[in-house]
Amino acid sequence: MDEATQKIPIHEVTYGRLRDMILFGRLEPGQAVTIQGLVRDLDAGMTPVREAIRRMTAEGALLPQGNRRVAVPELTPALLEQLAFVRLTVEPKLAELAVAHLTPALIDRLEAIDDRVDRAIRGGHVNEYLESNHAFHFALYEASDAPLLVDIARSLWLRFGPSLRVVCARFGASALPDRHEEALAAMRAGDGAALARAIANDIEQGIEQIRAAQAQDA
Repeated sequence: MDEATQKIPIHEVTYGRLRDMILFGRLEPGQAVTIQGLVRDLDAGMTPVREAIRRMTAEGALLPQGNRRVAVPELTPALLEQLAFVRLTVEPKLAELAVAHLTPALIDRLEAIDDRVDRAIRGGHVNEYLESNHAFHFALYEASDAPLLVDIARSLWLRFGPSLRVVCARFGASALPDRHEEALAAMRAGDGAALARAIANDIEQGIEQIRAAQAQDA
């Protein structure tokens, strides 16, 4: 564990690791795991793991299964439509609000993150795509000065991420949505409405991928 990590309380480190396992689909929807297995995978004690599970359960990202097991909820078509509605309401607004706070340095940072997204898509590297795509969106959203909406967006991604990971595995990273160039052009122009539209289009593409996967499974 590095020095920076040592300064963070162990329960926060454990929570962050479990959140990332869920967010980036390392735990698949419907996959039950034991608490003891998470203790091993998270390299943490039972108490911080139980606390992380409690927090993830409160956020709707985990479901207790009995027999000391938990699972990531499966994303039903009905729940997907609810997530789609809220994401397409909250996240474009965050993008629009962020325009007033964008700096050349932040836009440069977002361009660098998008370069990683593009490389991941070209190389078919699903994990890198998921992590870089998340980093792009939240680097933008955190500039909005709207912490309540950012918290809502984080919760939505926890419910959406595992199913997106399944879609990545099925269709491959080359088929994944990426409207970031459109978003970056709007940022450079200082056009909040265009940026909101670009982010909405990006989100809608991901939602359509999951809808297509669900239709195949129906």
